[in-house]
Amino acid sequence: MTADISVLLVDDHAVVREGYKRLLELSPDVSVAGEAADAAQAYQKFCALQPDVVVMDLALPGASGIEAMRRMLAREPQARVLIFSVHEEAIFVRRALDAGARGYVTKASAPDVLVEAVRSVARRIGYLSPDISQALALRETIREGPPGRQLSAREFEVLRLLVQGYTLPSIAEKLGLSQKTVANHQSVIRQKFGADNGVQLAQIASRLGLHFSDFTGAADAPFGSLGNGSPA
Repeated sequence: MTADISVLLVDDHAVVREGYKRLLELSPDVSVAGEAADAAQAYQKFCALQPDVVVMDLALPGASGIEAMRRMLAREPQARVLIFSVHEEAIFVRRALDAGARGYVTKASAPDVLVEAVRSVARRIGYLSPDISQALALRETIREGPPGRQLSAREFEVLRLLVQGYTLPSIAEKLGLSQKTVANHQSVIRQKFGADNGVQLAQIASRLGLHFSDFTGAADAPFGSLGNGSPA
């Protein structure tokens, strides 16, 4: 019997992927068609396998799950992506949904919640795990506030990588942008937040729920690109 729902599983830890694969395949209507460890692999497998649902972590080496999802949706606007993340902060949930995610489930959720979410997203019905619904109701105004919503999707991605510690040249390479464009994004971000220097921008990012320790991937130096200088 062939499963009705094919899934592409994206997480940078092989052991974690194996656990989720076994969990999902306990359901006879779900099969894991492929796995990926980073955004580039995820996009390649998405194009090759055309899965019904992509279950994707946010924190991937290099480009984030949101960036990977953006590329998938650019190729296939009807792509169904379910974010499966440790982050329950409202800013992460809003950014994922605004970028096109069909659902958001935290890794603290009960196992049956993930299966239910996959089935729901496969039917093109949005899904939020119960803890995320509570987080949005309780934290959205406090944690994110108006300034966070002023950032475009690209600006948020640049800020995420800045906080992660990547330099401007590294960010340019990862996002496929020129170094000048990244520097311009950095300048706009600081203007929108009213940050006069890198320290202030780091503090604002922390209040929004973005912390250096939240992300995986090698970084040149913590907050290494948040200083005052910009490339010529």
